[in-house]
Amino acid sequence: MFGDLMGMMGKLKETQQKVAETKERLHTVLIDEQSSDGLLKVTVTANREIKAVEVADELLEDKEQLEDYLILTVNKAIKRAGEVHEAEVAAVAKDGMPNIPGMDMFS
Repeated sequence: MFGDLMGMMGKLKETQQKVAETKERLHTVLIDEQSSDGLLKVTVTANREIKAVEVADELLEDKEQLEDYLILTVNKAIKRAGEVHEAEVAAVAKDGMPNIPGMDMFS
């Protein structure tokens, strides 16, 4: 029994390490999003960190429109980044979880 428990604890520790490594790797996964007309482009990491913003000159003439575009486009980018982040971390966690009866957390 203790051998099984020690094995499970080791597996959990290994999974925690893999999740941490995955989160670190997600700093390098870039997600590009743009406004529907392509006048604003935003690049974020899968860890939801903004890396780049490109604004077309014509948007600089209308502050209110630029603000609206920023809100919409950044929110879309953050949502996509969150989806990628959650999927990657969940996949690593699910693959690494020991088979504990009654603990179907990721099913």
